[in-house]
Amino acid sequence: MLWEPRSGRLAAWGNALLAGLVSPDDAVIAIVGEDTVHRVEELPGEQAPVGLTLALGRLRALGVTGLRVALPAPGHPLGLSGPPEFNARALQAEEAVICHGAAFGLVPEVHEAGPEGDVHAEVVWHCLPVRDAPPADVPSLGEAERELAEALREATEALTRLDVAASGPVAEAAIDAYRARAEQGGEVLAPGYPPRAARVLQLAQRVGALISLAGANGHGGAVSASEMAARHAALRPVERTARRAQVAAYNSMVEERERGKR
Repeated sequence: MLWEPRSGRLAAWGNALLAGLVSPDDAVIAIVGEDTVHRVEELPGEQAPVGLTLALGRLRALGVTGLRVALPAPGHPLGLSGPPEFNARALQAEEAVICHGAAFGLVPEVHEAGPEGDVHAEVVWHCLPVRDAPPADVPSLGEAERELAEALREATEALTRLDVAASGPVAEAAIDAYRARAEQGGEVLAPGYPPRAARVLQLAQRVGALISLAGANGHGGAVSASEMAARHAALRPVERTARRAQVAAYNSMVEERERGKR
């Protein structure tokens, strides 16, 4: 989870655009990031793939008022609402964007080309029908923040018991380096998000960094098959909590606006 999901960038900056807080050009630049190009296929009213600027404008015209993120994993359809065909595509991609205000969803398909060290990624977002229903298993920001703090403590204790090196100073140094890179990259979220959302997302990324380091680190004491299984068992619920928190953070702009209407 050291990566920033493309669905998160699309939802965050798409929400800022829909709210009139950023220009279309700024939103597209932020969404594309280091990729070469993003296009949208199967968009209603379009016979061929279109660019993000046109796609976001068309979705707005179709009634879309906000964008939510889904980060599903096997056995955990986090953020999804169906139908099964869409859920299967999203599960395969491990992410999706769900439109609010119109029953559409977007699933990315990534094509990479080029030699090692100079790989170019082109992304095609498939626009597909979704079920108009509440997303699965998405916590509030408050719940996510509390769960993350507890998960970070439990993961550190568990990995220390298993003598995993990623629970000590090496992990702290790597996480600090990751945070420095993230800070150099600019805003954690797009304009319009509450400060708590940025805080929750940063904490989720920190927990994700710990998980990645522990999963990749082979120099701790947990080296046998049974000990590796124990390591993964300790990390599995933490990874689930971190994914839930990411979704809560990215979805918070839509959720806050909806609460304000009640």
